[in-house]
Amino acid sequence: MALNFRTFKISTKQLHIVSFDVPFPPNYGGVIDVFYKLKALHELGVKIYLHVFEYGRGKPKELERYCKQVFYYPRYSSIKSVFSKKPYAVKSRSNNLLVLNLKKINAPILFDGLHATSPLIYENFKHRKKIVRAHNIEHLFYDGQSKSERRIDKKLFFKTETIKFKTYEEILHKVDYILTISPFEQQYFSTKFAERSVYIPVFHQNDTIKKISGKGDFALYNGDLRISDNIKSALFLIAIFKDLDYPLILASSFKNELIFNEVIKHKNIDFVLIKDGNHINNLIQSAQMNVLPTFQKTGIKLKLINTLFNGRFCVVTNEMVEDTGLEELCEIGKTKEEFSEKILRLTDKNFDKEFQLQREQALKIFDTKTNAQKIIDLLY
Repeated sequence: MALNFRTFKISTKQLHIVSFDVPFPPNYGGVIDVFYKLKALHELGVKIYLHVFEYGRGKPKELERYCKQVFYYPRYSSIKSVFSKKPYAVKSRSNNLLVLNLKKINAPILFDGLHATSPLIYENFKHRKKIVRAHNIEHLFYDGQSKSERRIDKKLFFKTETIKFKTYEEILHKVDYILTISPFEQQYFSTKFAERSVYIPVFHQNDTIKKISGKGDFALYNGDLRISDNIKSALFLIAIFKDLDYPLILASSFKNELIFNEVIKHKNIDFVLIKDGNHINNLIQSAQMNVLPTFQKTGIKLKLINTLFNGRFCVVTNEMVEDTGLEELCEIGKTKEEFSEKILRLTDKNFDKEFQLQREQALKIFDTKTNAQKIIDLLY
């Protein structure tokens, strides 16, 4: 199914994008949305000045293909940032040079993530359109991380960020629009910010739904194993599959020692280090099912979207799909027992044309160019 069904006007507009992290390679949730959003805006003719915080991902030349100019800033991970009244995720990204660079070029500003909004603390940028991409309801996200985290120090840090973000969210009164990422976030932000809250579905790399039939021969989980909720999800799956006679692959760009040490105890469970986007897509297409539990209802998971475009069956917890509009495309297990039951029922099931057609209808709203044009229409 080709999703690009509109005729688009080519823009000659300029735009600042302030990203919380270097968005290339697009190999984890948040930066996937950032990268494919800026790419789609570039393809519609927007000249992009990209401002990014670099703290370990380098300065990839690839970004220069889509941006008129790329500015890099350090992230300040000092003890002062931890004890600031502002959230650490915001304070550690405060930078005077960033403010100056935004002021030099008179163009609208898209702050990609509440983490990236520190310039709004110091400057109002009058007479310019300002929008924020809300990747999550941040205080709910950090509260969920606190509940999933095992270490006391990290649990306390996440709880502190929860309290700080709940207050800091008021800075959104300074912007013209909040771009929400899922119907759940739209409901929350529209209650607080009325018509300035606009639902723009998540951006991703898929133009068409992969035509897959037949059966795969393993279950797959993929996720960033630096994140507490993903670690909890991986341990949940290990606890299920150790009692099942069916193979599970846990895939991540980051090797987590806790998870790896659990994996090697079981012959039917393997860990795979993801090399790049093609590697994970090949795994998704080969799997019989993608098992994607989560225990916090925030944002929309890019791995779910990528799986629905490229894979066979999805088995998820309720928190993964509730209020996303994608509930009918997944098998939902609310308990460990239900999850196991869904997995066993799908092991020998063929993925046929009926499932394909159902997805084609439900995923039309995730067309990246259509959604990039919506942002252009808001800004100019």
